[in-house]
Amino acid sequence: MSQETLVLIKPDAVARGLVGEIVSRLERKGLTIEEMCLTTMDGAKADEHYAEHVSKPFYPPLKEFMTSGKLVALVVSGDESIPVVRGLAGATDGRKAAAGTIRGDLSLSNRENLIHASDSEESAKREIANWFPQR
Repeated sequence: MSQETLVLIKPDAVARGLVGEIVSRLERKGLTIEEMCLTTMDGAKADEHYAEHVSKPFYPPLKEFMTSGKLVALVVSGDESIPVVRGLAGATDGRKAAAGTIRGDLSLSNRENLIHASDSEESAKREIANWFPQR
């Protein structure tokens, strides 16, 4: 079943020059980039995107990190794209992510873990509308 998902290539990945590597991995898997933009996340956008986490103790440093520099927002489509992209991303903690995944190969952090991927169809629809309201 074809579906769309949101991917954010986070500020650490942009700063490290990994945008091409990450996009390439998505495309090599057979996924299609439907929309892509280089942008930044301000505090209000962070609060909206991470609404379920705002009251949690780990949120302030996450917000600081996500608003610290440029990121790339993408709408990615393909067969079962939500679980496929999450599988490519790997475990949230890059230190524990499997080799062969984006985080497993390229990240050594739990917070600075290179990529965000929607976790459900509901989240994907909400996040895509938030990042690409013109669609």
